Amino acid sequence: MPGSSRLPVSLRDTFQARRATPRGQLLALNLDIIRNVIFILFLLRWTRRAFYTLKGRGLVGSTVDAYVAVRRALYGYFLRMPGVRTKVQSQVSEAILKLEQKLVPTGPDVDRYITLPADGWDEDKVRQELEKLSDMKHTRWEDGRVSGAVYHGGDELVRLQTEAFGKFTVSNPIHPDVFPGVRKMEAEVVAMVLSLFSAPEGAAGVSTSGGTESILMACLSARNKAYAERGVTEPEMILPETAHTAFRKAGEYFKIKVHLVSCPAPSYKVNLRGVSRLINPNTVLLVGSAPNFPHGIVDDISGLSRIAARKNIPLHVDCCLGSFLMPLLEKAGFESEPFDFRLRGVTSISCDTHKYGFAPKGNSTVLYRTEALRSYQYFISPDWSGGVYASPSIAGSRPGALIAGCWASLMSCGQAGYVDACHKIVGAAKTVEKEIRMHPTLAAELKVIGKPLVSVVAFTSNSLDIYDVADAMGARGWHLNALQNPPAIHVAVTLPIVAATDKLVSDLVECVEEVKEAERKRIAEGKGAKGAVKGDAAALYGVAGSLPNKSVVVELARGFLDTLYKA
Repeated sequence: MPGSSRLPVSLRDTFQARRATPRGQLLALNLDIIRNVIFILFLLRWTRRAFYTLKGRGLVGSTVDAYVAVRRALYGYFLRMPGVRTKVQSQVSEAILKLEQKLVPTGPDVDRYITLPADGWDEDKVRQELEKLSDMKHTRWEDGRVSGAVYHGGDELVRLQTEAFGKFTVSNPIHPDVFPGVRKMEAEVVAMVLSLFSAPEGAAGVSTSGGTESILMACLSARNKAYAERGVTEPEMILPETAHTAFRKAGEYFKIKVHLVSCPAPSYKVNLRGVSRLINPNTVLLVGSAPNFPHGIVDDISGLSRIAARKNIPLHVDCCLGSFLMPLLEKAGFESEPFDFRLRGVTSISCDTHKYGFAPKGNSTVLYRTEALRSYQYFISPDWSGGVYASPSIAGSRPGALIAGCWASLMSCGQAGYVDACHKIVGAAKTVEKEIRMHPTLAAELKVIGKPLVSVVAFTSNSLDIYDVADAMGARGWHLNALQNPPAIHVAVTLPIVAATDKLVSDLVECVEEVKEAERKRIAEGKGAKGAVKGDAAALYGVAGSLPNKSVVVELARGFLDTLYKA
């Protein structure tokens, strides 16, 4: 019949035909519901994020953060433009080459060993080469010219540590049945440090390789606790902008979002209101420093403790730098502030025994209010073909010799020895602070940051380029720490510095006068500050502070790390 021929039905017509059936209608309805649920969940997720961002940073703060992020991104694109990229790479390569020439010794008298000797050396030859290596030109920490870095407890203590090393050279705490003495010493070291920080009954801790590992473990414990107890899968932690950068490393390693809170003048302590505003259901940890590394300021730990207890969030106190000074300030006759386990909100503390405990480098502790908190940092593998594996921290095998050296140091010094050291070290730091505040030349040009309580004194300048001062001190053989945000220098007083305090102050006076005179001459000659030839610190931090995008600084830092392994 005309017009009776049947044409192929389109897929759309087929779908519509099926949808017309009751089963098809039900399927379509379910698909619509699933789509709408997914959209609503997506909308809720981002609405929730936006709400907590606005709550934490406020409208102005969120706008500023967005502006900084856009500016950083645009500047990053600018740095990657063909002509700019070539010039930047050339300057970075030149800077790295200068760094290599400074750090890697060269010359015909320098022997290099990059393969195993065909035959092993005899003991005398090894000793001879070790002597040459120990005598290589270096900043004279022995004369008290290095800020921090070397926490030397005296030659007699070093000899005792060396003897302890010799007795336990091959020991490894991973085998407690093979080396029971090391297990006993490690447990006793942790117990002694816990008692120093007024730990309650049931408190626990572990020893680590240093402050960074102690901080990493505290962050890992807090993250795992939040996941196990509250199901938090997008963890966040809140810390002062002056907190040790190891917390940022922990954030990167363990995928914990980091919120930085300002530490405004004049106290330079963490802003408690800023901390409270940033807390949300994903917050797993609050952080305070006692004291912080840059400025030596002790955060308001009592205030942080109240917030932590009220919100039921762990609070970690980083006392790595304060170590054996903070707990003994009162006994040494100095002003102190509450910071330890006597504050009920404090759940963990990191303390470096290798700083003012004078133990060998590679010793630290992380302490917890309860054993349950400690267990969250453990790694246990029950089904490995090599057997049941369990380790308390990042490392598997560990040098028992370091533990022996630490135990020997603590037992040798005792509480009286540490109180005496605290009196000398903090007393010297108070002297430096007083001279900067009171000496006519220093007071006119320098300004102490905040009110330091322990061993670190940081200072800046409103009239001079503080990095020029750092370079001038470096030219006189001093190794002080250059800081940024704001530009500053700090002195971390150690026992060797105690004997050199007067020289430190007199050299600082001369350097300030020298830099002031140099700037006066440049201005008189019409060159201005830009006409100056900058030293290492001034050049590096001057560039770093002026760049909205730090990728160039990252490349320089990466080059520095590569240089460390050039034979």
